[in-house]
Amino acid sequence: MLKQRIITALILAPLTLAAVFFLSLPWFATMVGFVTLLGAWEWGAFIAVNSDNSNEAAQDNRIIRSIFTVSVALLILSLSVIVPTDTIWQQGQLHPLYFATLLVGGLWWLLSAVMVCFFPKGQAVWRNSDFLKGLFGQLTLIPFWVGLMAMRAYGYPNDPMFGSVLIVVIFMIVWGADVGAYFVGRQFGRRKLMPNVSPGKTIEGALGGIVTAVIATFVANHFFYNIEPIALFVIVLLTGLSSVFGDLSESMFKRTAAIKDSGNLLPGHGGILDRIDSLTAAVPLFSLLYLFLVV
Repeated sequence: MLKQRIITALILAPLTLAAVFFLSLPWFATMVGFVTLLGAWEWGAFIAVNSDNSNEAAQDNRIIRSIFTVSVALLILSLSVIVPTDTIWQQGQLHPLYFATLLVGGLWWLLSAVMVCFFPKGQAVWRNSDFLKGLFGQLTLIPFWVGLMAMRAYGYPNDPMFGSVLIVVIFMIVWGADVGAYFVGRQFGRRKLMPNVSPGKTIEGALGGIVTAVIATFVANHFFYNIEPIALFVIVLLTGLSSVFGDLSESMFKRTAAIKDSGNLLPGHGGILDRIDSLTAAVPLFSLLYLFLVV
């Protein structure tokens, strides 16, 4: 499994970085939108829970997943029409619709963290509600798309690469937290973090991941970025914590739906959601923190 994960990561990482640095804003929006819609299709499985294995039940599940994916596509398309890529930032100010979407996303992740902490008791409120699970999916995926677009477009007219660097900062935080948690957890993990949600995660692993993210980001900041250290520390710490809850949130919905992986598109990683779950929380929160502490 580890070998497959490494091979897949070695293929995906260069492709992802190439897209971040070399695609124009419209094409970047299209690429991120495509990834988001793949995630939406997988999220639809959390909504379309059906223990019946008949062909009729399978058809019903595909219909539900299709409807949810179309709803996410329409929201992304609407945002793209209302806020063209060259108007995301105007005179150093983020478009109000984008800003509002990020705020809603931030509030959703606070609620999601509460849901994770009270799982499984709290699931009685939403487990059997297709509407709520669909809404939760939209609140997870749309701010993710908006946050990536907001950061990629920042400073674009003056320096087309600056936004790409910001996205790499997010990647470093999330990847650092993920890698650090994996190896520290395997070596030193003793106390379970959220055993009802994800039995394999430990407190030691989570702390090790956040420390790894802080160290990696500060080293990179010294050579490549120029973010004030205190602001950077707050951003990395809170973004790293959010990435942990992004992972746990998806695990909560998978556990409720009795699904091991969100898909099988990525060998060793599972589905698209299994790969971007941490980013879905980290991207909007990083964007908000950057707006408040740096811009």
